[in-house]
Amino acid sequence: MHWRGYLWQGAIKAAKGLDMSTDTPPPGDRIAKVLSRAGVASRREAERMIEDGRVSVNGKTITSPALNITASDRIVVDGKQVGAPEPARLWLYHKPAGLVTTERDEKDRPTVFGSLPDTMPRVMSVGRLDLNSEGLLLLTNDGEIKRKLELPATGWLRRYRVRINGSVSEAKLDELRAGITVDGVHYQPMVVTFDRQQGANAWLTVSLREGKNREIRRAMGEIGVTVNRLIRVSYGPFQLGVLKQGDVEEVKQRVLRDQLGLAEQPAQKKPVRRTVNRPTRGKKRSS
Repeated sequence: MHWRGYLWQGAIKAAKGLDMSTDTPPPGDRIAKVLSRAGVASRREAERMIEDGRVSVNGKTITSPALNITASDRIVVDGKQVGAPEPARLWLYHKPAGLVTTERDEKDRPTVFGSLPDTMPRVMSVGRLDLNSEGLLLLTNDGEIKRKLELPATGWLRRYRVRINGSVSEAKLDELRAGITVDGVHYQPMVVTFDRQQGANAWLTVSLREGKNREIRRAMGEIGVTVNRLIRVSYGPFQLGVLKQGDVEEVKQRVLRDQLGLAEQPAQKKPVRRTVNRPTRGKKRSS
């Protein structure tokens, strides 16, 4: 370990009144994990927030995530105290086209998080849908659920309805079914079904397990067609169903336990479906 690491660990132990002569790990969990479980941000995002000086512990700003936190510590992020983690929760959101899946946008475009009801707790998205894509986006208040759902090892199938301009042959679709490489990036085999021709457009159903950035659009472009509409209809066992654009619906705790193997949570109010007004340009959700 670098000498600065030893000094930092010594400072942590001294600040918490620990015996610096032993190598016993300090109690508690790393602060990035605590912030993730509290729904503030993913672990990686929390580490960036710490490095930017946006986090303080017991009144002192910290700039390194190498700190363990216990229930007695007071954590403040951007001037607001972080409360105890809520029970893990998950929501289905029908994302309309035209929203970016970020908290803040440098171009001041409307965001997913700015469109959510004020009654929603602070949440994170499970993966992303790009600006022009729509359909099912999973939201959670728990960083561990986010990480679990995004892990490549999970391998949950994502299913999309895809509209392309023109038509495409089965031979071309077979290239996607076999796996395709675009600009040096290899995409695993997709499950592709030709559904119907509709005037100048054709509809396909595409299923994949990777979900790399703009994967379907890039793969379709490689076989010579352009995607003009892309709707995610399922993510693993979670289905878009009849959820209307802009609406958000909480997944029942029983379903979460069954699908993710979570421990039983304290009783909560019955999940409700909420209809959301379209966001105004540049609207930011209070947190």
